[in-house]
Amino acid sequence: MKHACWLGAAAVLVAGFLSSGCLGTANAKVSATTAAETNPDYVAFAEELAQEPGLSKAEVLATLSKAQVQKSILDAIARPAESKEWKDYRPIFLTQKRIADGVAFYAANRELIDRAASEFSVAPEIIVAIIGVETNYGRNYGSYKVLDALVTLAFHYPPRATFFRGELRQLFLLGDSHMAYPIDQLVGSYAGAMGWGQFIPTSVANFARDYDGDGRIDLWNSLPDIIGSVANYFAVHGWQAGQPVAAPVAVAADARAISPDGLLPVYPVSQLRDWGYTSDQALDPDLTATLLKLQGADGPEVWMTFQNFYVISRYNRSPLYSMAVWQLASAIASGANAGAAGQ
Repeated sequence: MKHACWLGAAAVLVAGFLSSGCLGTANAKVSATTAAETNPDYVAFAEELAQEPGLSKAEVLATLSKAQVQKSILDAIARPAESKEWKDYRPIFLTQKRIADGVAFYAANRELIDRAASEFSVAPEIIVAIIGVETNYGRNYGSYKVLDALVTLAFHYPPRATFFRGELRQLFLLGDSHMAYPIDQLVGSYAGAMGWGQFIPTSVANFARDYDGDGRIDLWNSLPDIIGSVANYFAVHGWQAGQPVAAPVAVAADARAISPDGLLPVYPVSQLRDWGYTSDQALDPDLTATLLKLQGADGPEVWMTFQNFYVISRYNRSPLYSMAVWQLASAIASGANAGAAGQ
């Protein structure tokens, strides 16, 4: 049973001598708020946000006072999985269990996933694979308070402070009415990504969808919102239905050396072929691609990657991430088709 902390003015004076319960709680809140108010970075941030409709400096500082700076967040961001080689990164996500769980997740939610895939013109297996890579199909979407993560990184991680301060700003602008829960109760990753699809605040603002039509966006407990949001993310970023994602290539001994700058596809397939890069897959010679070189378990791998691979990379800039999503999606699609054929 929760104890009541409302007391009349006279009673408060007496209670201050007799009990540290309610008064102790009040003092803790005052202390936290005072700490926020005396932090020049917090104050400057609050003053900036106070220029936005519906936000005041006092309200922003009160919310910031609830955040706890966590060293474990700083430790985690210093050692991302994407710093590994492909031969070490791939086994994290391309396991038989994750593939089987993806096939099962697709089967259990096929009507919803296929509807969203059709509406947004996105491959259904890509929707499933994103959720599988990001949170293992909703099993692990993080245990950090989003507010803690973003405050820690915005004010205590100089290498990317500008980026995370922007995400923290967007978190406040989302407001409680936009999300299914108050912003100081949202839970996610060490980098402030939320829900099964791991949307950062700007992604929530720009791409998340209220796909179940209940007037709020719930990326934790509404499968329609989760799936519709991931599908919309890919649609907005230019997914090309029915087009390839990546293809392994053979490299001629006298192939022209190419060092692409990023994952944007800029070379026609025919040009790459003439330069000594060929694929066994039937590809439109006018389709644009780029080259990706990875260190695989059996040695170097060279791939042609296309627009859809670039779209996956809008979710996470690491080419290892995009390759893991695509290969997991391909395995899920194969498993789902095999299961359907056996019925």
